[in-house]
Amino acid sequence: MPKPLKILLTGANGYIGMRLLQELLRLEHQVICAVRNAERLSIDTQTRVKIDIIEIDFLDSPSPHKLPQDIDIAYFLIHSMSSSTKNFDEQEATTAHHFNAYLAHTRVQQVIYLSGIVNDAHLSKHLSSRKNVEEILYKGAFHLTVLRAGIIVGSGSSSFEIIRDICEKLPIMITPKWVLTKSQPIAIRDVIYFLTAVLQNHQTYDDSFDIGGPNILTYKEMLKGYAKVRGFKNWIFSVPVMTPKLSSYWLYFVTSTSYKLAINLVDSMKMEVVAKDHRLQELLKYKTHTYEEAITMAFKKIAQNSVVSSWKDSMISGRFKESLGQYIQVPKFGVLTDQKKVLLQKPEHTLEKIWQIGGNTGWYYANWLWQLRGFLDKLNGGVGLRRGRTHPDKISPGDALDFWRVLLADKKEKRLLLFAEMRLPGEAWLEFKIDKNNILHQTATFRPKGIRGRLYWYSIVPFHYFIFGGMIKNIAKTP
Repeated sequence: MPKPLKILLTGANGYIGMRLLQELLRLEHQVICAVRNAERLSIDTQTRVKIDIIEIDFLDSPSPHKLPQDIDIAYFLIHSMSSSTKNFDEQEATTAHHFNAYLAHTRVQQVIYLSGIVNDAHLSKHLSSRKNVEEILYKGAFHLTVLRAGIIVGSGSSSFEIIRDICEKLPIMITPKWVLTKSQPIAIRDVIYFLTAVLQNHQTYDDSFDIGGPNILTYKEMLKGYAKVRGFKNWIFSVPVMTPKLSSYWLYFVTSTSYKLAINLVDSMKMEVVAKDHRLQELLKYKTHTYEEAITMAFKKIAQNSVVSSWKDSMISGRFKESLGQYIQVPKFGVLTDQKKVLLQKPEHTLEKIWQIGGNTGWYYANWLWQLRGFLDKLNGGVGLRRGRTHPDKISPGDALDFWRVLLADKKEKRLLLFAEMRLPGEAWLEFKIDKNNILHQTATFRPKGIRGRLYWYSIVPFHYFIFGGMIKNIAKTP
């Protein structure tokens, strides 16, 4: 068996990074995860003890000695497309320069970069940025292997979830003309294979490779293909008059994507994303999965409740880009609270219900009012309620949970703390805690911003009385 490698994994809490981490550990490599905030790396305790974690923000000036010198391989999986609609390309360039500076103080042999297919004569801002990052990384003191992918299809991927949202909710669609643009989707399973197959493969050094599935499809054909796999029909009509801004709003309201991501996606969807060759597949003698196979595999993972990662759990799906660690201490002064408690007959049963809250389970009382609040938040440019949750009964710090973000999920301490990512004139926390006397404490805390925040709180106090009262009662209810 090949000697285990010491691997630096950036973007470890992203959709690709979370999946790649599991595969690298399966291959028995030693992995160092570089993340902005170690507290929000959404992995279980068993995985956490197998890895090393280093906190690095590659947008900040480099502190080179943070990294060990004996790194063999590094993965560059950092991107900023969803954090900004204006200067994400500048942020990505800065990140790449700082990444090179960090690695200059190590003995790294190879860097593997997952980029986008950049074969169109006129590239979007997103793809131009990806290409620029590639050029910066080629200047580093290491061998670079670039894998260029288009649409990535897998359970929890942004592309899959957007297609799923559109098809499941809209049997009849009036769509923008970009649905006729061609793309070459690839299964997430194939992407992870390529990312690991090129490890220390000298034939892939200092070269860039397109990777794609066997099907070249328009977005319309992808929507049709999804419906075919699911066993229903959809009717799609494209119109030429929908502007990019209207297209972005259309994606934003129909799907769970953020508005900033929708803008950048629409900008990219106007360009063809088709591989120009299949050199890497031929070199590795590997056959990629078809689009319909990728959809089928994604639903198998969903049916088995074994979705490893979701783009929604990444910070890019929410409003707050800074570390959420600063919110984990719930303030006691200058806040407004709604506190309720109830004595439990079966605390373990209640704890399981708390760990299943949100998503398809709902909020245990007046779900239609929660949905209405999510809709109003969406209208106001917020995240809405459509993000749901990745797993039906497992929660980790950093996970998205409808329009909340998980700050703390400690089953041993019987405590769950959520922070609101909806648009509010203030900051909000929701906490569930079962104490040693088997009393469930449910506390909503709101720190208002000015008079507007206080008016907001007092305007919804009557709703709190019914919603929070009904919620704790139903959570505590035993069969």
